[in-house]
Amino acid sequence: LLSLLQQWALLALSACSSVCCLCCLLGLLVAIGLTLGNQGRVLLAPCSISNTALAPVSRECPFDPTRAYVSPPWAGD
Repeated sequence: LLSLLQQWALLALSACSSVCCLCCLLGLLVAIGLTLGNQGRVLLAPCSISNTALAPVSRECPFDPTRAYVSPPWAGD
């Protein structure tokens, strides 16, 4: 069985992990809320094309949900 010191260490690490998880969850909920609150307009704001239907096609648009960001094997690391 675990010694008393190991039990306290496990409890402390578990508590820290739980707090970190809650912080990440809160950040994710805030990000989703802000995105839904402004209906995603901020994601496409930097795009230079005035028609937002064509915006993800632009190379200047940093947010492209249709692009697969995969490096070819010959590109190296």
